[in-house]
Amino acid sequence: MKRLVTFGIFVAFASLVLAQSPQTQKKTSKTFTAKTRGRAAPSPTPPPLRKENTDGVLPRAARGGNPFQMLNPKAPPQYGKAEDSVVLDPDTGKWKGIKLFTINF
Repeated sequence: MKRLVTFGIFVAFASLVLAQSPQTQKKTSKTFTAKTRGRAAPSPTPPPLRKENTDGVLPRAARGGNPFQMLNPKAPPQYGKAEDSVVLDPDTGKWKGIKLFTINF
């Protein structure tokens, strides 16, 4: 038991001694910096993006107005048509699914 306590004290002392030595090395270490000539050129402005580059039910509901008008069959044309948010089967012409979120390129 005495050896275990002595070993623990020795390990604690050694860790304290070793923990302080890297701090003294950091003070004397050199730093490397690169010299630049003049100022860097400003980055060009990115190309403008369309406001509505996403489509579907979710962006259209979040975009504006009253999202419950999407359920109204007699809604004004500003809320869009149902054909914009539905996937149609090319063979039968019937609806196949709902476009929840689409990205236009």
